[in-house]
Amino acid sequence: MSLLTHLWACLFGMGSWVSINGLWVELPLIVPQIPEGWYLPSYLSVLIQMANVGPLFVTLMHRFRPGALNETAVIYVIIGLGTVASFLMAFFWKETVVVAGLPRSVALFVLTFFLSVVDCTSSVTFLPFMMHLKPQYLTTYYIGEGVSGLLPALVALIQGVGVVHCINSTQSLNYTLNTSNSALTYDLQAQYQPANFSAEVFFFFLSAMMLVCLVAFLLLNYHPSVAREHPNGRYTNGVKEKSQKNRKWAEQKPMMDPYRPENQKQRSSFGTGSYSWMQVFYIFVILAWANALTNVVLPSVQSYSCMPYGNNAYHLSATMAAVSNPLACFIAMFFPIRSLLLMGALTVIGSGVGAYIMAMAVLSPCPLLVNETTGGVIIVLAWILFVLTLSYVKVIIGVILRDEGHSALVWCGAVVQLGSLLGAVTMFPVVSVFSYFSSGDPCNTKCP
Repeated sequence: MSLLTHLWACLFGMGSWVSINGLWVELPLIVPQIPEGWYLPSYLSVLIQMANVGPLFVTLMHRFRPGALNETAVIYVIIGLGTVASFLMAFFWKETVVVAGLPRSVALFVLTFFLSVVDCTSSVTFLPFMMHLKPQYLTTYYIGEGVSGLLPALVALIQGVGVVHCINSTQSLNYTLNTSNSALTYDLQAQYQPANFSAEVFFFFLSAMMLVCLVAFLLLNYHPSVAREHPNGRYTNGVKEKSQKNRKWAEQKPMMDPYRPENQKQRSSFGTGSYSWMQVFYIFVILAWANALTNVVLPSVQSYSCMPYGNNAYHLSATMAAVSNPLACFIAMFFPIRSLLLMGALTVIGSGVGAYIMAMAVLSPCPLLVNETTGGVIIVLAWILFVLTLSYVKVIIGVILRDEGHSALVWCGAVVQLGSLLGAVTMFPVVSVFSYFSSGDPCNTKCP
């Protein structure tokens, strides 16, 4: 295998969600300077789900007009759109327009919608494109997809986003009838430190990352060393041409798979027929569940689950969770175990750890072991194990579906977006409308 092809596949995958991930980690710097304040995350959640019109269109075209949509051209368009939108975000993110008598960040919302369309549509275009290459490169793509969350988090860490210093503040209690003197109490107050560089520079960085993704995609299409990594047979627009004489488009079938017995009887009409419809349903349910938990449900309560244990616990959990995603993909590269039983077991373990994290978020600002160092250590380890197990499950499902053909990967991307959508629909009213969760103070933990 070509190391350069691995590198380009990784950089290509990195462009899948780097823009939206970067926007989320930059929120502590953006929020104080826009009129929407901390209502912005709620608006962003709605915009991201509205952007699912992109993957819906691609999926419907693939279902009803197979071969009509030029997959490569769509990828060029969305990467180019992501590059331009990230670049424009640096200039217009804090510009406001008066709507119904109130200033609104219209430019920020419009550009965020375009970035969301780019990232959501990548789920149903980037993955199927990897059918151009041998199966081994799909895991490298997933590593890049994990890096799309890790890299913005590390840059934001260098930038100093959300760094809190606890300073003493003197508060005066009310006068009483029996004394003319007021009692003084000393308390710690959280004070956010200024960033090392501006949000504008950060958005230029995101634009550069999208440009790197575009260059990697060009190389994957045209570099001679990549051509040697293509499976046998001509591959165009998501389908494979069986012969030069008969130009009949058909679904691309995978290469010989060492994990699958030869001459295996077809059990369904899905892909190669290796799995029954019940197994296919089982795989897609786990895929939707894992993406709902990892993409929306648990990230939406991460601050509630970690902040009561201190600012260091919160930043460490966020950073290590971002590292765990590509680490799981790296492990899957060497241990691509395709057992459906193991997949279910890991999903149960990851979900159980996620339930503990959710319980700590519900108990915020007074979760278990809140005044103990052990509590902070446990919550950080919980986030690492949660992301590690479910990210591994997602990669293994991607590897399985890759062997089932191009169509299976398109449906894989669609189910990923469906899971994220269901997670957002569930968590948005709980977190943003009903305010069910209470945030902890990183400097003052007042619990019995």
